[in-house]
Amino acid sequence: MFFKKAFIVPALLSIVLLSGCAAVAVGTATTGAAVVHDRRTTGTVIDDQTIELKALGVLYGVDNIRINTHVNAICYNGILLLTGEAPTESLRNDIANRLRKIPKVRKVHNEILIAAPSSLVSRSSDGLITSKAKVALFSLNKIKGFDPTRVKIVSENGVVYLLGILKQHEVTPVIETVRRVGGVQRVVKLFEITD
Repeated sequence: MFFKKAFIVPALLSIVLLSGCAAVAVGTATTGAAVVHDRRTTGTVIDDQTIELKALGVLYGVDNIRINTHVNAICYNGILLLTGEAPTESLRNDIANRLRKIPKVRKVHNEILIAAPSSLVSRSSDGLITSKAKVALFSLNKIKGFDPTRVKIVSENGVVYLLGILKQHEVTPVIETVRRVGGVQRVVKLFEITD
């Protein structure tokens, strides 16, 4: 049994990392089209994808984290959002400290809850909330210059985190629209405001 576990875990990590590298390569190819609508530079988009990939390597590569937690790491413009659950404050802090050291991470928002890992039902519900919120933002097409794809939406336990680079006049309509989506318990804005 030890042999299987000792072999399978590194093999899975290698597959995840190789898949991630392939995803970055494919993502880089499609990034050019996405950057047309993005307020980040192409280099920043690639940096964000690289940060997420390196964070994934930590989350799956450290046994204590992989076995005992459920953590998501999402990066937008060098700002790393950590969501999910960890059983202790020390493990929560350990994760944030490890990921803070990834090159080009400007800031970490540690929103990891001290709790047992969430259920698949809860995660599915969060996925549905995220999808509904993304669709709802398309109703804001009357706002001059607004593009809903500029808002990164992450849901965890009914809490919706909003990241992106927005103009001041876009912020309130986005928050109010997402707040009205069914299942949303709370909205946390982590936007950067541009002129």
